[in-house]
Amino acid sequence: MKRRQLAGLLAAGLVSTESLAQTAAPRRIGVLIDGSAPHLLPAALQRDLAALGFTEGRDIVFDVRYAEGRRDRANELAVELVRGKADIIVAHFTPAVRAAMEATRTIPIIMAPAGAPVETGLVASLSKPGGNVTGVTNMAAELGGRRLQLLKDMLPSLDCVAVLASTQDPFTKPFLSYMQDAAKGGGLRLEPVMIEGPADFDRAFAAMVAAGAGAVVIQGVFNTQRARILDLVARHRLPTMWFDRQAVLGGGLVSLSANTADIHKRAASMIAKVLRGARAADLPVEQPSVFELVVNLKAARSMQLSVPQAVLTQADEIIE
Repeated sequence: MKRRQLAGLLAAGLVSTESLAQTAAPRRIGVLIDGSAPHLLPAALQRDLAALGFTEGRDIVFDVRYAEGRRDRANELAVELVRGKADIIVAHFTPAVRAAMEATRTIPIIMAPAGAPVETGLVASLSKPGGNVTGVTNMAAELGGRRLQLLKDMLPSLDCVAVLASTQDPFTKPFLSYMQDAAKGGGLRLEPVMIEGPADFDRAFAAMVAAGAGAVVIQGVFNTQRARILDLVARHRLPTMWFDRQAVLGGGLVSLSANTADIHKRAASMIAKVLRGARAADLPVEQPSVFELVVNLKAARSMQLSVPQAVLTQADEIIE
């Protein structure tokens, strides 16, 4: 039986994933991650897809690749996944999605997640993505104003916020745009520091200090380099706002983001729908409904900051 016929039977409910496993080879799921290993996404997809009836080795196999923040590497890996006959490509963050789109216009691509996908041209609209791309957005750009307000609440005298931003990520433009609008309305000066990658970290933090920044927002594309950034943060004593709970667990001050587990479950659900025969073009892009604010009081004390009770009462997790 051909794969297209099987997909149709699955969609019609005339065959189960268990019987499919007995008649077809496992489906190949390519996972392209913009950052570096280790990463939470592969294990989360394995767990969440198993809960939906797709067991690794029997129904699906994963091919995980890490671009390590390099656009050229992401493009190479996307081509490798296509040549390896991936049935679906799951792409983490905008550079990985863009690389996958350049490599194929037919293989379904699931964003897991990507911020501002309409503004960056990944999909035509959230409700009707069109093409071969759908998935989950993390609303990372839209949270920009709230992030600045939290920093202002924690640092009442704050007047300048630096932003560590990437010249290599198409998401940077909407990410900065939302914050620039919020900064103007909130009486803050925003100081974007644009860099190509980790080789520029030292120069970037020196520029932030020279600009008089009292805090810094770290773009999510740099989350996997958090250990090195946290060393620079400690050296320069700069309060940091992150996109990632893991960075706050590692010593960052605060993060505000969509709940990672919720993002992973939504992505797994969309992968399952495609495996059962749905077309990516017909699946609306999903937006997160669960967000988390994480505050590290130990990091605050090391910078002699007193976190207001109003912020602590909003926090979903407080690290002592």
